[in-house]
Formats: sequence, structure tokens, C-alpha cells
Amino acid sequence: MRNRLLYVLCLSGLTAFAQDNTGYQTPPKPLADLVTAPPTPTVSVDSKGQWMLISERNTATTTIAELSQPELRIAGLRINPATNGPSRAVFVNNLKLRQVSANAADVQITGLPANPQLSFIQWSPDDSKIAFTNTTDTKIELYVADVATTVAKKVSDVALNASLGVPYQWVSDSKSFIVRGIPAERGPAPEISRVPSGPTVQENLGTKAQAATYQDLLKSPSDEKQFEYYATAQTMKIGLDGVVQKIGTMGLIATTAPSPDGRFVFIESIHRPFSYLVTVNRFPAKMDIFDAAGSLIKTLTDVPLQENVPWGQDAAPSGQRNHNWRNDVPATLYWVEAKDGGDPKKKVAVRDVVYTLDAPFSSEAKEIYSAANRFGGVTWGNDQTALFSERWNATRKIITKLVNPSSPANPVVLFDRSSEDRYNNPGTPELKKNAYGEYVLDITPTNEIYLTGQGASPEGDRPFVDLFSLTTKQAKRLFRSEAPFFERPISILNAEKGLILTSRESQEEQPNYFIRNLKPAPKKGKKAAEPALTQVTFFPHPYPQFKGIQKQQLRYKRPDGVDLTAMLLLPPSYKKEDGPLPTFLWAYPAEFKNAAAAGQVNGSPYQFNRISYWTGAAFVTMGYAVLENASIPIVGEGDKEPNDTYVEQLVASAKAAIDEGVRLGVVDANRVGVGGHSYGAFMTANLLSHSNLFKAGIARSGAYNRTLTPFGFQNEQRTYWQAPDVYNKMSPFMNVDKVKTPLLMTHGEADNNTGTFPIQSERYYNALKGMGATAKLVFLPYESHGYTAKESLLHMLYEMNGWLDKYVKNAPATPPATKTGKMSGEK
Repeated sequence: MRNRLLYVLCLSGLTAFAQDNTGYQTPPKPLADLVTAPPTPTVSVDSKGQWMLISERNTATTTIAELSQPELRIAGLRINPATNGPSRAVFVNNLKLRQVSANAADVQITGLPANPQLSFIQWSPDDSKIAFTNTTDTKIELYVADVATTVAKKVSDVALNASLGVPYQWVSDSKSFIVRGIPAERGPAPEISRVPSGPTVQENLGTKAQAATYQDLLKSPSDEKQFEYYATAQTMKIGLDGVVQKIGTMGLIATTAPSPDGRFVFIESIHRPFSYLVTVNRFPAKMDIFDAAGSLIKTLTDVPLQENVPWGQDAAPSGQRNHNWRNDVPATLYWVEAKDGGDPKKKVAVRDVVYTLDAPFSSEAKEIYSAANRFGGVTWGNDQTALFSERWNATRKIITKLVNPSSPANPVVLFDRSSEDRYNNPGTPELKKNAYGEYVLDITPTNEIYLTGQGASPEGDRPFVDLFSLTTKQAKRLFRSEAPFFERPISILNAEKGLILTSRESQEEQPNYFIRNLKPAPKKGKKAAEPALTQVTFFPHPYPQFKGIQKQQLRYKRPDGVDLTAMLLLPPSYKKEDGPLPTFLWAYPAEFKNAAAAGQVNGSPYQFNRISYWTGAAFVTMGYAVLENASIPIVGEGDKEPNDTYVEQLVASAKAAIDEGVRLGVVDANRVGVGGHSYGAFMTANLLSHSNLFKAGIARSGAYNRTLTPFGFQNEQRTYWQAPDVYNKMSPFMNVDKVKTPLLMTHGEADNNTGTFPIQSERYYNALKGMGATAKLVFLPYESHGYTAKESLLHMLYEMNGWLDKYVKNAPATPPATKTGKMSGEK
């Protein structure tokens, strides 16, 4: 990777030149204000509904100086070698507590470290304490805050190892932790060798090994040594008194999980041989059970290197996977095994089987559930009740079954639906803590559970709370969000009294937390009182200067009859008599196997007008009409695959959105730009290749040549060799000669997202340049797939605003060119 402050190439007309390095730029103040606005605090509520933890950040972004710190990119990880933690963390800078009640005041947690950089925040099992880590310049430390005293203190001087994930877990006694600590005997880090000891050799002896195009892989023996060093940890039990007890030996510890009763610890440790083809989650791993005193009880399995896992979203590794403890019993492990070898192409009656093994782990494992599809997860309740799910992506099927763990032979189907069908999503079960401090199903004495969900409907999203009978399989609605508000249930505070905590917002009102009483006492002279609301938090509007932005949910049809939606944003002062506006369409395509599901309404017109700097919505502040989240469904029903007609559906969807805006009199069809991020960037480049609908395009962090992702992309499961025409037609790179519309591209130099290698933008820009297109490429130093540094975000908006201003807002008022024999808007 080249070392540069900012690498910018641009092409204007038929003349190419390298832009002078002018450094980071700042956009106009309305756009800059969106980046620098103070972030709204996040809230976490204890399981009793008594306290909320308020986590505050100084800023929503990092700085380029922070982002440029040393970073190891190995085995699919990005590690800060100075701290042994993630290199791109977003930290909390302050913690406060507030009682969940009216007129409660924030209480500052004292004893926080100086210049706090807090993360991995967890309530204790009994909710009496809050644990968190603090990252210093050299290590990650463990702290605990006492809720009663609101005082925090450091637990131990042991440095934690977070290179492979969350570095600690509470034990059920709320007095101790199981941690991954850095052992003193690990010694100094190995030097990074710049001189190779020989070539890097890989060999395949006729075995199919289809895989995604992973980045940040191991590339040399020197990389292997670095990975081995920074992943090395020692499992330890640490008490609140700071006493440390080692469990097992040091190694490459990926998982350390105490049993619900705290008597055992499950440890997953990675070992050689490593791979240069796949990431760390596919490396060999040994699964062991230790007792709390540190003695090895049992080795469950040793999973080999998984380079040859069958390909596809319905594929799975062979052997044991997904080891975890049952939440509802003292010490029972469960895991899954594929009975089809993980190969979705095999025709079998049972694909996955879930096994359990009870302490003391000396007996044979028991089969508790067999899935005809791929296992999708389990929510434990008690020894009589658990909810198991299975799914199959190819058919978009999701099934939820009620299982009696004590007698699992005859599971009962509760829900059998399509994952695409948002309208009939039954919701997610509410959970409560049991005696071990583990979250399990909240089951009423009459065998009912609470379900909460987003509540998608033809009127838009209307979140709900249902009481669902596990006996009759019937639901009773207790609450549903009502216009003109968008109100989302957060937790059930007191089921008997009908008290729930919600987050409530409207177009002009920032989301805040409320206690809603579903069972208010009747008022004198009335049959019943209106549901009572008590406001708990009072977070201010993050950018009051933008109040009054107009929002409308549009609903319209594509020529093939598919229903579409878009959120139309208009500037605060806009009046229809002002005439049509320059317009920016921002979208992200989605594949469907059902046209009816593709047309379902998404979002709510009553949600807060949060004007994100990240999407097209930001440009409503610059006088544009914005078609935000315009639906671009790509449908392939029955034997047809969605992408077989990707281009045709893409163009038709975009044209339908523009036509609807023109019909309303707010969109100037002669001044429309289009943009998107990632797969939205891919969409943008394709629209410029296959239509004349737009005056300019903005594509961020995209992939443009599908031959570089030959084993599938997004929801496309066919390989390049199975569907070469689809891959070629969908690749903007293959159709670069058709692009006559100015295109701005941005890309993070350190993009590690599967498929969107930075070379995708480099090669596509070179092709555009070679064919004489008007194009500009901006590489952002140190940024990944999403951009996080304030300087990068400001410069991104600066480039986007300049491009739209030049090619869209000030475009000549002439109709887009239309080629002979083609429909308007199609090339």
C-alpha cells in the first residue's frame, strides 16, 4: 500500500491530470455541522428496570492522528500492538447513572480514570455493579462501578487481551470475572521481519475450496509470529479484591465462558497450522472444559483447519460448532453439528443437530433438536420451554419451534414464515434474568411470553408489544405505536402493573425515553384514561438549526407492478410554488424472491429527522430534494434468480422514483444525481452505465468488477463460471465504455470489507480514464470500508458537495439525452 497523505486523481473532459495535494478540506458549514454535532448519549437499562446507565462520548468521530497509529492487519484482525486491543475502537468518555423515574437527575460515576477511553461495558449478573475496560496508551484495564455508591475503581493491574474479542465475562456471583489476561511470560514482541526467508507457497491437491475474497490475511512466517504473539493470553479468574487465579495454560485463547453457576469455564484455543486463505475464525481450535480451580475436566473436540468449507449462505463447517452454555440450567453445554457435511447441495432430511452435555461431562451428549434446515439459534427459558429456530436462505424460510428441553421429541411449530415478509414478523421474545444472572424467556404463570417488534405495516413501521400464548399460539396486542409519533418498546419494567420503557420520537422531537403505563387507572367521568406517559430523559435536539426539514414517505409503483417507497426530504423553507429542486437519490439495492415482499413499506414517516452526514440526507441542508432510501428491489421469483434481470429492474426502480418526484412537482428531472455506499456504489456505477437518468454519480467504497468476486457477492450464490453473463452484465468495469455521466468515487485505503478491495476503485477509475469519462477518485488514508476520522468525513462531504454543485445543481437545464430505439432514461 502506498504511503500518501491524500491520493486524488481526476479527469475532466478528455484531459487527465493529477490534482495538487491541497490537504484535507472542509465543506460548507451546514454539512460540517452534521459531522461536529455532539453525539446523543446511549442508554442501557438494568434488568430490573430501576437504573439506566448513560454513556457519553466527546465526539462522534475519531481523528486522523488517532487512526494513523500503528496497526497490525493479520488473520482478518486489526490489532493495536500497543494495547493488544482492536485498533479502530470507538470509546465512551463518561458514565452517569439515572433512576428510571420522573424528575430523576443524572448521577456522575466518580473514580473514572483520567482521560477515560471506556468500552466493553457490562452490568453484573445481579445488576448491582457495572464493569468496563479502560484503554491507556499501553494496555487495557478492568474497572467496576458500584451502582449504590456510584464509585468506580480499578479491579486489577492485569492487562487484558482483547485482540480476539471481549476480554472478560462476569461470573454469576457478581464478585469475580473470567478474563483473558496477558501473561508476563509472553515476553517481548517478535520483530517484524522485512527480509523473507523464502517464497510463500500454497498448494491445493484437487480439493474444491471456494471462499470469499478475504482481506488482512496472514501472508508470511513473520505474520504468523506476530499473530501468535498478540493472540496469546492466559485465562484467569479475578475477584473484585484483585486476587488472580490462573485457569489452564497460556495460548491463543479465543473464548473464555464461565458456566451459569460459575463452577466451570469453557475455553476455545486456536492452534497451528494457520492459513493464508481464510481468517482466524476458520483456524484449528480445541474446545476444553475446566473447573473453576483450573483443572482440565474434558476436551470436547479439536476442530481442524476449515479451508474447504462448502460455499454459500446455507453452507456450514463440518464437525462441532457454536459451542455455548445453556442459560437456564447450572452447567450444560450445547453445540451444533452439520449432518450434511455442511453442503447445502446435498439432499438430506436433517441438516443440523443440536447436542447438549450436562456436568460433570462424563456421559454421552444428548440430541435435543434436529433441523431440516440450517440451525438459526435458540432462546432458553426453563427445563420445559425453549424456542429453537432454523433458516434456509435459498428459500428465505425461517421456522421457530417450541421445544421441551426435558422431553424434546415433539417440537411444536410456532412460526413458519419468509424472512422477506416484514409485515408478518411476530417479533422478538422479551427476556429476563434468572437466578444465575443469565437472560432467559420471560414466561408468565399462564404460559405466555412477550414479543416486541418493529411492526412493519402498509402504514409504515409501528413498533408493538404482544402477549403471545405458547399454548394457543395466539397473540394479544398490548401496545402499538401511533401517529404522529414513532415509539419503540425498550423493556418491560413491570408486567403486572403494565409499565414499559419506550423510546419516543417524532419528526421534530429527538428520541427520548418514557415510561408508558398500559393499565392506567380510570379517571372520574370517563370509561378509561389515556395511556399515561412519563418522560425520563431530556436529550436535546442535536442540530436545532435544521429544524423544519420536511419529510414525506412516497409510495409508487414500478412498471412491472412492484410497489416502491422512498423518503422525500425537502429544505425547511421550501414551498411548492418554488418549483422543482435539484435532487439527490440515495439507495442500496436488495434482492427478493417474492415481489409482494419486495413491495412492503420500510421505515416510518414519524421518525426523527436525523440528518446523517453519512447518507444523501445530508444534502437537504444544501437546498436539494433528497430521495433517501429509495427502494431498489431486485426480484427473481420461482426458478428465476433476482440478478438475471438486475440491470432492467435497477433502471426501472430509479426511473420510477424520479417520475414520482416529478409528478409531485418537487424533483427537477434535468438535475438529478445518484449516490450510494458499498453495494450502493455498485448500483450507482451501473445506473450510469445503463441509463441517462442522472447528471452525476457518487460511488463510495464500491466493487465494480465481479470477476474479482467469482464465488458470489451479496445474495448471488452462483459462481462466475455458472453465470458468466450475469457477472459480466452486472460489472460496471465491463460496461465502462457506456459511461458518459460524471462519476466521483471515494474509497478507504485500508478497506477490509469482503469484496471491496481498494483495487476495485483504482482499476475502475483507470478504465474510466482510458475511455475518456469525466471521473474523480479520492483515496482516504487509513480509512476502512466506513470512514471514521473527522478530517476524512469533512473532506468526503467537501468532495460530494463540490461534485453535486458543479454537475447537478448548476447543470444546464436540458433534458437528458435519449438514444434511438431506447425508452427514456435507458441506454
